[in-house]
Amino acid sequence: MKTVPQALAASLVSVLPLQAGEADIVAAEAVRGGETWRFEVTLRHADEGWDHYADGWAVLAPDGTELGYRELLHPHVAEQPFTRSLTGVTLPDGVDRVTIRAHDSVHGWGGAEITLELR
Repeated sequence: MKTVPQALAASLVSVLPLQAGEADIVAAEAVRGGETWRFEVTLRHADEGWDHYADGWAVLAPDGTELGYRELLHPHVAEQPFTRSLTGVTLPDGVDRVTIRAHDSVHGWGGAEITLELR
């Protein structure tokens, strides 16, 4: 059996199309405005177009209850990472931290999450 030289193997790998993995939350900020909160969330995903893109993110209570959801309506192929906000999120009494997670159209929920301590 013949083996492919390492340099050739590396060049073959570099021309193969890259598959987008799961969407990652890379930064998040929460700002209180009266009785509600605004979340600014930055996420990264190797969007490939309409067949595979980051299509939303959620704010979760410590027990996993979804407190807010931001739908992303189109791919962001040339805009990575990107930031979007969600306003008007009401938090139940006693919730002092939330987790932000991302969703993509192929893998669903996954990738890096961020937990925010709220003050």
